[in-house]
Formats: sequence, C-alpha cells, structure tokens
Amino acid sequence: MPIASHPTALGQREQKKDRDLLYTAEEKKRRDETIWTLVQGVLAPLQFFVFLVSTYLVIRYLNTGEGYQIATISIIFKTSILMLIMVTGAIWEKVVFGQYLLAPAFFWEDIVSFFVIFLHIAYVLALWINLFSEQQLMLLALVAYVAYFVNALQFLIKLRAARMQSAWEDAHA
Repeated sequence: MPIASHPTALGQREQKKDRDLLYTAEEKKRRDETIWTLVQGVLAPLQFFVFLVSTYLVIRYLNTGEGYQIATISIIFKTSILMLIMVTGAIWEKVVFGQYLLAPAFFWEDIVSFFVIFLHIAYVLALWINLFSEQQLMLLALVAYVAYFVNALQFLIKLRAARMQSAWEDAHA
C-alpha cells in the first residue's frame, strides 16, 4: 500500500492541513464564543495607545531633560497593562487552543512576548534598585518599546491572517 493512501498518513496530512490554518473550526468556535477574545480586543488597542503616549513622553524627556516623573509613571502603567494582557492572553490561549502559552498558532508571538516582558520587568527592577541613571532607564524603556512594537506587528499579522481565513471560509461555504 503506498504511504499516501495509508489511513495514518491521510490523518496526518489532514492534521497538517488544519494546522496550516490559524484556527481549526473548533478553535474558531471557541475563540468567537469566549469573553477573553473581547478582553484582548479591548486591552490590545489600549496598550498600544499607552505605548504611543509613553514613547512620546520618554523621547521628550531624552530630548529636553523635562518630564522624567511622568515618563516613568507612563512606563510603569505600560508595564502593568502588558502584564494584564499577558495573563488574559494566556487564559485566552488556554480556552481556544487548550494550553496556556506556546500554542503552535501563536508560538513565535509568545516567545517574543517573553522577551518583551523581560525587558519591561528589567526596567522596573532597575528603577526600583536605582541601578541606572535616568537617561539609561529611559533608553532601556525604549529598547523594551521597540521589542513591544515588533510583537504588536506579529499580532497584527495574525489578526489579518485570521480575517483572511474567515473571509476565505465564508466565500467557500
């Protein structure tokens, strides 16, 4: 019997085909039915807005030497929202994919998210133990923000892929 017609090979090929999609039909149903999708949909743009404001405040401080305290508060606020979205995102991933993190569909986004979290927490710890100068802290925040921006782009690409998958499925239904 040729391997392509073997029942196990066919099942693996079907699983591979399903995995090429961002969501299987069951995952899409769970995604659409869970409140955690709405939570992520609210927190993600909020976090991006805070990121934009905070980036402005950090750059303003670095350029003028003014506004250190408000820039610092904005970074701490951004870090808090990041932690909230990571926890709720892990819950969302558990509901949709059956595991808290590193689901195959979002593996690389989660890996980069860990790096983003590390940089934000490094900033908070460095601030707390007075490890760096004000300028060095602000530069660390900017590095964390660049990593966050890359991560945000990853998620926007996935959002676009999900919409394209839904449009394709609707057109072929």
